[in-house]
Amino acid sequence: MGIKEQEGFGHLWLLLIPLLVAVIGFAGWRIRDMKSKNETTFSTENAQTGKSEKVTWARTQDGWKVSGTPPACPNPLVKLPVDISLATSILYPGQTRGGDFKAHGGFRFDNQKDNNVSVTAPLDAELVYASRYIEMGELQYMLDFIAPCGYTYRFDHLLALGPQFQAVADKLPPAKENDSRTSTVNPKVPVKAGETIATQIGMNKNRLNVFFDWGLYDMRSKNQASKDAAWAAAHPFSNAQHGVCWFDLLSADDEAKVRALPASDSNSGSTSDFCKSE
Repeated sequence: MGIKEQEGFGHLWLLLIPLLVAVIGFAGWRIRDMKSKNETTFSTENAQTGKSEKVTWARTQDGWKVSGTPPACPNPLVKLPVDISLATSILYPGQTRGGDFKAHGGFRFDNQKDNNVSVTAPLDAELVYASRYIEMGELQYMLDFIAPCGYTYRFDHLLALGPQFQAVADKLPPAKENDSRTSTVNPKVPVKAGETIATQIGMNKNRLNVFFDWGLYDMRSKNQASKDAAWAAAHPFSNAQHGVCWFDLLSADDEAKVRALPASDSNSGSTSDFCKSE
């Protein structure tokens, strides 16, 4: 190889090295960015030592993983997120509706004259994912919260949000028809049980339809239904395998009020893979 050819390769490497460094750096940034989007870290107090500790919940392809020791969950775990006296029927979590399996449940309010029904936080948590989308020509909001003790909950079909949550929603990607993919909320927004999340629910553009969805998921372990191999194969999604019957995690008084309501879905009724009849 001649001297000029060697010099040519030398110049080529001088051009390629910065490009390779940039590519490697970008790949590393992408990995860190994806990791941060799938992780939620809490500062919690150790009940025994009183010291502050870090607890991180990470969403992986194999399910939820935790780093650190989660704090104990409250008992009962959740409070009702709505004035139950206004509800006329309930959607059972863990049933097929509209041809698809739904891990979440919900409430209907067919006696309401408007959409003015408040939704409150059922459990101390942080808002970590959010979406705004268009359904049947109407803007809808969906919010995902994570609690440090190991549960996540989702509200969907919210029509108007409380001020701090509306501020988050206003920064989300533009709403698209039937595209409810969530975005990571950064910084996370803490919420206390009983705090107002939404002030209006459901839809009203074509007709008044007052309802909202509520799903509760145990990140610590998969549910009982998923232990059946055939069921798990038919319901491979994380929400299905971690979904729980939130009836069972209310106070006894609130559970009784919920179970006293008729089922909303005319086909599945009170059939549920999560909620067992009393």
